[in-house]
Amino acid sequence: MIFKCKNCGGNAVYSPEKKMIVCPFCDSENSYSRKDKETSYGLEVCPECGGTIPVEQYDSAMKCPYCDNSVIFNERVEGQYLPKFVIPFELGKEKTKGLIRDKFKKYTFAPADFLSEVRLDSMQGIYVPFWFYDYMTNAYYSGEGTKVRSWTSGSYRYTETSYYSVVRDMNIPFEKLPADASIKMPDSVMDLMEPYDYSKLTEFKPEYLSGFNAEYYNMPAEEIENRAKKKMEEDASAIVRSTISGYVTLTKSNQNINVLDRKTDYGLMPVWRYVYQYKNQDYPFYVNGETGKIIGTVPLSKGKVWAYSLTLWFLLTVLLASINGILGLL
Repeated sequence: MIFKCKNCGGNAVYSPEKKMIVCPFCDSENSYSRKDKETSYGLEVCPECGGTIPVEQYDSAMKCPYCDNSVIFNERVEGQYLPKFVIPFELGKEKTKGLIRDKFKKYTFAPADFLSEVRLDSMQGIYVPFWFYDYMTNAYYSGEGTKVRSWTSGSYRYTETSYYSVVRDMNIPFEKLPADASIKMPDSVMDLMEPYDYSKLTEFKPEYLSGFNAEYYNMPAEEIENRAKKKMEEDASAIVRSTISGYVTLTKSNQNINVLDRKTDYGLMPVWRYVYQYKNQDYPFYVNGETGKIIGTVPLSKGKVWAYSLTLWFLLTVLLASINGILGLL
């Protein structure tokens, strides 16, 4: 499918700034119609220019490399691949460029073109597939705690250690524990993208994808659930532990966290991806498209390091020569 402006016929896209579908050609707002076309796996014919779009296995939306129109693949956002909800992009490309420049502008040894307009303009907005897990859990803990008191009587110092049985039996609910379902996106980076503001979750509509790339889930919920369970177990343990205080020592004897009920939902989260290539190596940067959180490592320009070192050496040499000259006159 593709969204067409009713006024000029241009490709209407979703604007994060205006939070609506707009036409970048005539500035029309929320004036569009949907044009559908059946798609197939592999190479897809653009419904606008007839060019072949190199569609990969999990792509559900992308731009035509010839006419730059945003194409959404119907069968990959419907039926079993229909997301329940989405957080639409809150940050547009220009705003995201500014965030990256602000964060890294003081990196003295970054390559000269790292923050150039040409480089930053290559970044892509991607809707990343996530599974979200709801759990009702029971957390049971048992252990032994000690309390110690000391006092002095006469010339003697006394210490008393009391032992207590510590038990916690709690039902703890968890909602929307996320795990990304994209093979392309590094799991560790997607975990660092958190937290998203779930108050921004909204019912999915394909209009949100227009102007962006998107994937449908690459793996079923069961395949990646261990990641969510690990988060749940760590958080449940921390919650139980936070209810226990006042003991000098605490020795755990038993702890069990059992899932009483479970539910999964599928949704899309917004991520800007900027890949900077330097010395035949890719340096990817990821920006949370809702909060602006940035993850990435800046490459080091050896040329700048050498230039800085030589400049510093030259200045020190001149300074020492000046000092020696002054001392020689005394």
